[in-house]
Amino acid sequence: MKNYEKLKTDWVADGVLRIVISEPRRLNAVDMTGHRELAEIWRDVDRDDEVRAVVIRGEGEAFSAGGDLSMIEEMMRDHGTRMRVFTEARDIVYNVLNCSKPVVSAIQGPAVGAGLAVALLADISVAGRTARIIDGHTRLGVAAGDHAAIIWPLLCGLAKAKYHLLLCEPVTGEQAEAMGLVSLCVDDDQVHDKAVEVATRLAGGSAEAIRLTKYALNNWLRLAGPSFDASLAMEFLNFTGPDVAEGVRALREKRPPNFG
Repeated sequence: MKNYEKLKTDWVADGVLRIVISEPRRLNAVDMTGHRELAEIWRDVDRDDEVRAVVIRGEGEAFSAGGDLSMIEEMMRDHGTRMRVFTEARDIVYNVLNCSKPVVSAIQGPAVGAGLAVALLADISVAGRTARIIDGHTRLGVAAGDHAAIIWPLLCGLAKAKYHLLLCEPVTGEQAEAMGLVSLCVDDDQVHDKAVEVATRLAGGSAEAIRLTKYALNNWLRLAGPSFDASLAMEFLNFTGPDVAEGVRALREKRPPNFG
């Protein structure tokens, strides 16, 4: 496994690789480097014969606070940057889905943006009771594109998906388990231990049987691929429009956006 700048890796059990999103000073917000690495690491995981299961978490008490605002502003200004991040956003989703190794996410604190995409696309998701899951795209002034259309309706139904995605309504870990958005909810101080326990059980199982079962089940998500592709294109179209500028200003000024 090669070295990454914004992702830390270590072994927490035999065959279990832990990936840590590491930007603790900013609640693990994902910048340009982190975004690229979140897309790339799943190919490395897939090729590494020593990896039998993966746990992904954020450093400290947060999973990920979403996209770095400076990255978003650069995307608004520069077409080349926008197209590069578009490709990475697509790859994050498809590379997690196509990674043959089972992935377990440990969701604690805020989970937003690209980090949230990985958290919910994981094969098994373990959330703390007070975890705060938010898809904040429409509040930013862009379509919910980076994972929402492919996974939320299948997990929690279209009615709940629309409510939370259109309004950016937060979901706690307890609520997420009740509505089927995550696999398990545990006390906050048990999240990481439970995720490692689940991943260790997966690593001890039949790698071939688990790999092929994951592949078959993820065909449900591949069927939604065209919807995801369209939503991602719509999101990045919005990055060329006026609303996202107001959304970024509102976030920087810690106020509600005024889209007029």
